[in-house]
Formats: sequence, structure tokens, C-alpha cells
Amino acid sequence: MKISRDKVNHISSLIISDFKKRSELDYKVDLNDIRLEIAEEMLTYLKMDDNADAAARGILASYSTNRPREGTSEWEILYQKHYEEYMNKHDL
Repeated sequence: MKISRDKVNHISSLIISDFKKRSELDYKVDLNDIRLEIAEEMLTYLKMDDNADAAARGILASYSTNRPREGTSEWEILYQKHYEEYMNKHDL
């Protein structure tokens, strides 16, 4: 995971702090419940990002011939292609 759970909690707290400052918003539920939902959604997305990264790297590692080296422009293009295919396949 690219961001720790502590950082996700901190970011969700910053979002809720901003919500508290807005008088145009009215809440039907406790703001902490909203913060927890925001944190959960962020963690779910980060998990999917990790899965897409692992899938793209796995596909690139499975190339038997002409395997591009990581860091080259060819590798980056193929990585991005496989990463986006995974994300599209999972409607993200």
C-alpha cells in the first residue's frame, strides 16, 4: 500500500475538518461516521491500486521473449496498459 492507514486517517480527518467549516452543508449522520466511511473507501481504492500494480507487474514478468527492463519507456507503456486494463476490468 502506497499510503499508510495512519495517513489515510489523517487525510479523512482533514476532509471532515473542512466539512465542519462549511455552513452550507447539513449532516444527517455523525461526522465521525462519515470520516470512517471516507477512510474505508480510500483503503478499498488503495487495495485495488495495489492489486492492479501486482497484476501489471506479473504480466510483464511473464513475457518469455523481449521482456522490457523496468524503468525503460517500453516497460512504462506496457505497465500502464496492463494497469489500466485491470482497473477497467474492475470498473475503476
